[in-house]
Amino acid sequence: MNPLLVKLLRAIYRKEPISGFILIFGLTDALLGGFEGRWSLFSVGLIITVTGILMRWLQTQKVQTQRVPNTIRAKPARYRLPPSTSAIPLPPLTSKKRHR
Repeated sequence: MNPLLVKLLRAIYRKEPISGFILIFGLTDALLGGFEGRWSLFSVGLIITVTGILMRWLQTQKVQTQRVPNTIRAKPARYRLPPSTSAIPLPPLTSKKRHR
């Protein structure tokens, strides 16, 4: 199998596994039906492929609508820490046993 085709199939499958599986399954059916001359298998493969593409498109639309712009909001006073009163930093944490 062509290494570029393998990389393409992996990229398709890793982004969205479910729609990627449906897309790859449909393309395989369509290719088998086209080479064998079985038009019913070819048409079922094309329908499954279009379904996989439609699912992928719907998933990308869903992700784009869920994105909310990140705005930095000031925290209310009750969530703020009080200012540090000591200028002496805490000692470093060490275990009693020394590792060699």
